[in-house]
Amino acid sequence: MTTERIDPPRVAGERETLRAYLDFHRATLAMKTDGLTDEQLRSRSMPPSTLTLLGLVRHMAEVERTWFRRVINGEDIPLVWSDEGDFQAAYDASGATRAAAFEAWQTEVAHARRIEQAAVSLDVTAYQPRWGEEVSLRLVMLHMIHEYARHNGHADFLREGIDGVVGA
Repeated sequence: MTTERIDPPRVAGERETLRAYLDFHRATLAMKTDGLTDEQLRSRSMPPSTLTLLGLVRHMAEVERTWFRRVINGEDIPLVWSDEGDFQAAYDASGATRAAAFEAWQTEVAHARRIEQAAVSLDVTAYQPRWGEEVSLRLVMLHMIHEYARHNGHADFLREGIDGVVGA
């Protein structure tokens, strides 16, 4: 599988720019997993960490689900891998497969895109229970870009440790 990653526009409106950067970072995470087996995707970084590429994909499915469906869309749904709301459960990829993790992640990305596109503006707000306050769609999109960028840094090191592949 080869992932296509499109560079964000150099000049565009705010919403188009945020959308493009979010998609760029989503594609970056997918690129970091290209060509790897399930076993390689479950390879841990270094003791005592249990971080894996597959765990990152599962975690980002939870993050997409939480911010777009649970917060912005107000859906009363559990996390994908934890009925107790434990985000750490997604990192445990010991029995996980690429197929299941990517299906969940791609499903949540599709929901997120639909919710974002249906929103009237970036100023739409919703209550974020963990923070105890209203947040805007703009903040959610910026937070998602930050979350992906941070975890894509982890993915760089994980991939290099698996097969030596480095790069954007």
